[in-house]
Amino acid sequence: IAAINIEAVYHSLAGGKYVPFEGICLTDTFQMYEKEDLVDALLVDNSARRRRQKRLDIRVIVGNPPYSIGQKSENDNNDNVEYPQLDSRIRTTYAARSNATLAKGLYDSYIRAIRWGSDRIGKSGIIGFVTNAGWVDGRAADGLRKSLADEFCRIHVFHLRGNQRTSGEQSRREGGKVFGSGSRAPIAISFLVKNPAMQQGQADGKTLSGGGAEIFFHDIGDYLTTEQKLERVREFRSVVGIGEAGAWTKIEPDENGDWINQRDTGFAKFIPMGDKKNGETTIFENYSNGLKSQRDFWCYNSSHELLASNIQRTITFYNEELDRFNRASVGLGKRQRESLSETFPDTDPKKISWTRALRGDLTRDRSLRFHRDSIVQSVYRPFTKQHIYFDRKLNEMVYQMPRIFGKKGECSNITITIGSGGAGPESPPMIVDRIFTLQPNHGTQCFPFYLYEPEFEAENEDLFAKPKASQSYTRRDAITDAGLAHFQAAYPAPGEGDTITKEDLFYYIYGLLHSPDYRSRYADNLGKELPRIPAVKAYADFRAFSQAGRDLAHWHLNYETVPCYEGATVDYGSAGTPARTSKKGGDAATTPMRTGVSALQDYRVVKMKFAKTRDPETNKSVPDKTTVIYNERLTIRHIPLEAYDYVVNGKPALEWVMERQSVTTDKASNITNYANLWATETMGNAKYPLELFLRVITVSLETMKIVRGLPGLEI
Repeated sequence: IAAINIEAVYHSLAGGKYVPFEGICLTDTFQMYEKEDLVDALLVDNSARRRRQKRLDIRVIVGNPPYSIGQKSENDNNDNVEYPQLDSRIRTTYAARSNATLAKGLYDSYIRAIRWGSDRIGKSGIIGFVTNAGWVDGRAADGLRKSLADEFCRIHVFHLRGNQRTSGEQSRREGGKVFGSGSRAPIAISFLVKNPAMQQGQADGKTLSGGGAEIFFHDIGDYLTTEQKLERVREFRSVVGIGEAGAWTKIEPDENGDWINQRDTGFAKFIPMGDKKNGETTIFENYSNGLKSQRDFWCYNSSHELLASNIQRTITFYNEELDRFNRASVGLGKRQRESLSETFPDTDPKKISWTRALRGDLTRDRSLRFHRDSIVQSVYRPFTKQHIYFDRKLNEMVYQMPRIFGKKGECSNITITIGSGGAGPESPPMIVDRIFTLQPNHGTQCFPFYLYEPEFEAENEDLFAKPKASQSYTRRDAITDAGLAHFQAAYPAPGEGDTITKEDLFYYIYGLLHSPDYRSRYADNLGKELPRIPAVKAYADFRAFSQAGRDLAHWHLNYETVPCYEGATVDYGSAGTPARTSKKGGDAATTPMRTGVSALQDYRVVKMKFAKTRDPETNKSVPDKTTVIYNERLTIRHIPLEAYDYVVNGKPALEWVMERQSVTTDKASNITNYANLWATETMGNAKYPLELFLRVITVSLETMKIVRGLPGLEI
């Protein structure tokens, strides 16, 4: 089809005799350089083209490589192809020069294309790619950027934005998706040039500093629609067109390999919260990602009983598949069993959600058992609790959660949780007291107050030990002695009996991470790395931040019991009378009910949504955030707009409540999650979703009051 398109377009332009295009190859481009053609005898002409192309001295590579780290689900039965030689080149260049701990993203297809393209053109040539723009500023791509700056002599990057994996105001700034519904990733058009003369230090009669690449960058701008972005592309037309408009910005990479949003170098002087790569002295001994189930609709549910039923159902199906697999693989060796496990099992998503680990258990003949005591409460999203089936066999990665909350989630603890990379300018941390889920897009790092080590009992005093029948733990502080000493040294004699404790430090960190001064001053650092914590100049400010952290923790941990916001009204509309919540603590239970309507019906929520109003300037319908339509019976009015100023994980806390207190059905598994069942089964209160919304208004207003009262940041 591609060949016909090329031929037809050429013929329409050149006219004359129709000329076949002999240059195209049916191939996996990366695989073509890994091994010889496997279909040589079947596609003789195609194989001849492949061999001819490999011999050519290629000078220009243009393309729109696929953007994919790997398959989304093991149910796809479409395992990622490995390219040993190409991936080895990535390991020895991009990954080797990166300071990031996790390098998985460097094996995305589009980054493989950049590595392959650079090697294919050799010492001279041009690459023109339309790719995911994550590499331009991503933390894990620092080694990629360093390598590109060394391998090429001139680089032009036209950043089209469109990152819809963000949310809230950041998502609106990113603007329209360049490829419409076909893409949620940010997009960049990049030209990378190799010219031996320029790389020897001469370019257009000028001497290049350090022999590195000249890097030019243009950001298309905020809040543009898809149509406006495409119009800009048409207006510029070319790299030269952007230059004629004076729109290129020359980039000087810094020592971190940052091209844009370069980090404040003073940040590195502060003590890190945690470090698992460089061996620095840290505040916390250990920390963890949030739990990653890889099958959330199976492993989480608002209903304890529905969750138990779903888990039992998928375990039964897995064990049946295991039995069937064992019968089919009699006499096979380990490698043959592994190969068979990729294609043999039934992948119906309504019966099971396969992951790599679960396929491994199938290969190793490991059956599953249901454990009712593995169902525990968790924090699934900000201000949203759900039941989770907490079990290593059905959770793809539990990370350090058993050390933080115990093997069955039974240990008491609190953790400061932040987005991956750092707190971010729009993502202050949360504090939670239950197992926390790896958050989408933001990731999660959890810094606990305690660590728990399971106690074992020895058998015959030998080297073998097993856990005690009734599991018990040794609890210790997660904050290191060295981390505490670092801050005690900053305030050597604050006053008699006024020694800084680990608890003081824990809440100091939580307060400081909410500081607008801190988050704006170090925004570029926090977007790429875990927070480092400075000692503020005055001891009084240390105490102020620590007290603020305690106060914030009170509101954020007790959000289900704080008073409902008194200023809102819950309106039954024309069928009833407006009712204001109690002025003495605001309990929605005081709201009068309509005669003959049960509480269960009255307070059942399917999806909260904003009312609409008319923008007087544009005359367009826009959300009215002072009014939320709770359901067909109830409307919440007089919501203060300042309550939306409290943003966590990129979205106002109130909007998290609106999103999660709902009824949702997963298309793949057909499992439905009813928030109302948490209200009735767990809380014993049908009004829970309504009250939660009103309570989180209070939490949001109190949070912002504390944040605005924080001292200025003097270090």
